[in-house]
Amino acid sequence: MESSHVPDLVGLRLLVAIGRTGSIGAAARGTGVSQQAASKRLRSVEAQTGLTLVQRSARGSELTPSGVVFTEWAARLIDLTDEVETAIVGLRGKRSRDLSVWASMTIADALMPRWLVQLRRRQAAEGVPVTSVSLTASNSHQVEDAVRDGTAHLGFVEGVEPPHHLRSTVVAHDELVLVVSPDDPLARRKRVLDASAVADLPLTSREPGSGTRDVVEQALAAHGLTMHESVIELTTTTAVRESVLAGGAPAFLSRRVVDREVDDGHLVAVATTLDLRREFRAVWAGNAHPPAGPARDLVAIARRPRSTD
Repeated sequence: MESSHVPDLVGLRLLVAIGRTGSIGAAARGTGVSQQAASKRLRSVEAQTGLTLVQRSARGSELTPSGVVFTEWAARLIDLTDEVETAIVGLRGKRSRDLSVWASMTIADALMPRWLVQLRRRQAAEGVPVTSVSLTASNSHQVEDAVRDGTAHLGFVEGVEPPHHLRSTVVAHDELVLVVSPDDPLARRKRVLDASAVADLPLTSREPGSGTRDVVEQALAAHGLTMHESVIELTTTTAVRESVLAGGAPAFLSRRVVDREVDDGHLVAVATTLDLRREFRAVWAGNAHPPAGPARDLVAIARRPRSTD
């Protein structure tokens, strides 16, 4: 028998969004309605359930204890509903196999090709149509924007902290290293560079918005320092590496990107005292789990231990 106490999906999605963002206004924007309409819908949900679900204050909106419990149930119901919707569309034969993926430069260069090959092999082995994947390489901030506005079904970004207002899961770990050409005076330095010395270095760097640059800036900020003005700013990881290989200014790059050149002696890694560890994350909008289908399969492949090194 249908329950008169269970709100519709629009109301449930709004409540889950309020719990995630701590703001009725932000939840309204995320669900595509006005704040006035969201407030009205929330009052309707509370009246229908007979529960006070959200506590409003000058600092924002937070779930009451009843709201926390109810939202956990609501999130599970939304996930299940989305799964059923996806299955229905797939059974009707109208589901597009296309997948738009955006990835930060380092991930696009170092990891994504392997992951996409594994996705294709998995689908072929399972006898399902092979997904046509569109991959766009960009900086982490642009990847997040593409996921938020629906341009990308799935994104992969790098950084120290999870992005705001997006779902995410860690798929790999990484560390930046300062590299120079063999002819650079730093290549012969025996002492470790401290934070102040790094802050004084003119660098070859990525543009603002890059995850790599963000990590360096945050590591220096932890010591109350800022980056020196860059000698040159480049928009791809490959361009930065090639600039240093050609004898340009030092640069911070992922170990994954420069390990071969360091091993071959074409680049020299210079030790620093900075904490330059970071995480690679898959990001998506909406529910707690990645979108069902190829996107979720790709995230599962990326999270495999052999892929995260």
